[in-house]
Amino acid sequence: MKKRLFLPVCLIFLFTCLTSPLLAQMADAPDRTKGEGPYERLIIRGGTMIDGTGSPALGPVDIVIESNRIALIQNVGYPGVPISENRRPEVDDQTKVIEAEGMYILPGFFDMHAHTGGSSQGTAPEYVYKLWLAHGITSIREPGSFNGLDWTLRHAERSRNNSITAPRIFPYIGFGSGAESPIRTPEKAREWVQMIHERGADGIKFFGAQPDIYEAALDEANKMGLGSMAHHAQTGVVYANVAKTAEMGLKGMTHWYGLPEALFTDRIIQDYPLDYNYSDEQHRFEEAGRLWKQAAEPGSETWNSLMDSLLENDFEMNPTFTIYEASRDLMAQRRAEWHERYTLPSLWEFYKPDRRAHGSYWFNWGTEQEVNWKENYRLWMQFINEYKNRGGRVTLGSDAGYIYKLYGFAYIQEMELMREAGFHPLEIFQSASIKAAEVLGVDDELGTIEVGKLADLVIVDENPQMNLKVLYGTGAIRVNENNEVERAGGIKYTIKDGIVYDAQQLLEDVREMVDKAKAEQDYEITQPGLDY
Repeated sequence: MKKRLFLPVCLIFLFTCLTSPLLAQMADAPDRTKGEGPYERLIIRGGTMIDGTGSPALGPVDIVIESNRIALIQNVGYPGVPISENRRPEVDDQTKVIEAEGMYILPGFFDMHAHTGGSSQGTAPEYVYKLWLAHGITSIREPGSFNGLDWTLRHAERSRNNSITAPRIFPYIGFGSGAESPIRTPEKAREWVQMIHERGADGIKFFGAQPDIYEAALDEANKMGLGSMAHHAQTGVVYANVAKTAEMGLKGMTHWYGLPEALFTDRIIQDYPLDYNYSDEQHRFEEAGRLWKQAAEPGSETWNSLMDSLLENDFEMNPTFTIYEASRDLMAQRRAEWHERYTLPSLWEFYKPDRRAHGSYWFNWGTEQEVNWKENYRLWMQFINEYKNRGGRVTLGSDAGYIYKLYGFAYIQEMELMREAGFHPLEIFQSASIKAAEVLGVDDELGTIEVGKLADLVIVDENPQMNLKVLYGTGAIRVNENNEVERAGGIKYTIKDGIVYDAQQLLEDVREMVDKAKAEQDYEITQPGLDY
């Protein structure tokens, strides 16, 4: 009997979004005017290095960069005593020097769920890219590439050539993007995969599909060496939860949908209220907050069996804890201190409660919803931390641009949430660098500070292991010995492909963009339902 093909409503909507001609209206990023280098020879002198491999911090070291590659890492002494000048690499008139004594040097960060934004948010690419670089993000995975296939591939190429101020861009194309019509057969799925491979995509982002189509697309992607990830949308998860898609050949998941569903033991479908409507954003997010309680208990046979299966498949977990953080404490995210200086008016308007907008689900959000979500986090974090402890690959992603999450800042929030989940800071930095590079197949060139690798580095004047907040663009609050309040940290330099970016100058550029937009619109940020 021939299977009846059915395309879920959410996938028809997604196809419409991905193929809309409006996507072409997104402005291009301007040519690069920021950043110095790459230099014939650059030496970062006297810093403490966290190399991203998982090794403990080491220093002081001098790091020599020739053009865009690390040429030498030289230990030049011991903590607490003067540096041994006779051990230092030679400096001549042609050498650029960054004095980094007292500073920490890390590998460039990867945001593995990073949307550039678009017309809905009103976020120009320059605004987003500078916020990312100012927070040490030198590489991003663009999941879905919602500004269009051509636009994303063009910007990925311009970033590779360093003709724009931007992180490296690894385009994962939304399944069906660029197709002439919805993909309804396995043969069409294979043809589409071949098309995006020829165009230069690095991978595919799925939201769900009919099983035979899903399986054909994954099989073809794996033959082509393309990466794959999925947001297991609730409208399609009954077809294939995480256990099923991993068996099909999916390489990784983002968020957490599909994971608790794979742990059900007394049901097939989550316990939706009888008046539930997926198009109602409060329904969608409120009931998602009750999902983990419906799954098998930690340590149970079902729990361990699923984890064993995912580990065997070398499956990537990209939890994006931060994008749901407002669900457990709405006020904290809405009132984050960076909004006034760094959030564009158009983005603030996008965040506001609106029954027509995705992720603006604050129609009647209160204590009960937040308590449920806190329990949701407890169980979710336990699974992710245990997965890491048993050898699973976990990466960092922010999904910023929604739900009061600002580009760059949200990525550091994700680090803090991973710390809450039980990750050691060195494990967080692994997830932020080498684990991501492995997923993208670039770990031979990026992801750690090692001789021969490309020079993507982060320099901060505080120890981020002691306090991850020093990585925020706003730094961390500290009271000095004179009882004066000051700010500590904020990334000092981000180096991408040997080009040195002044992170504080990038933040100043963003503040100027925000100030200009506010002045033109006579705009002030106010809280929902209030005039202040």
